[in-house]
Amino acid sequence: MGAFVISKRFDDHYKFVFTSRKGKTIFTSTSFELKMDCETVIENIKATIDNYTYVKSRAANGKYFFKMMFEDTVIATSRKYTTPLLLQKGIDEIILAASKSDILDFSMDEFVFPD
Repeated sequence: MGAFVISKRFDDHYKFVFTSRKGKTIFTSTSFELKMDCETVIENIKATIDNYTYVKSRAANGKYFFKMMFEDTVIATSRKYTTPLLLQKGIDEIILAASKSDILDFSMDEFVFPD
């Protein structure tokens, strides 16, 4: 089972990544100004994963990636894959695991180990 991981970008906007059960990033979302918007999109993905489309593309370096879209809006962009088969496995993992994945919030500026 994968996980949605919320974090903060350097420009104080929020993003989330979807990671596989092995901890590898499958896709990264677009930026969100509010954390609440980020959480709402994650909940929508979990509830309606079948309504999303995946547009497959090839980068200039020859690697493969996809854009996860809802209607005409890009929600997230995947990492780069070396083969079309690995690309499809990434998409399949999202479809199978997204609805039951956990949400982890690492957007706070608190350190686990204080000085």
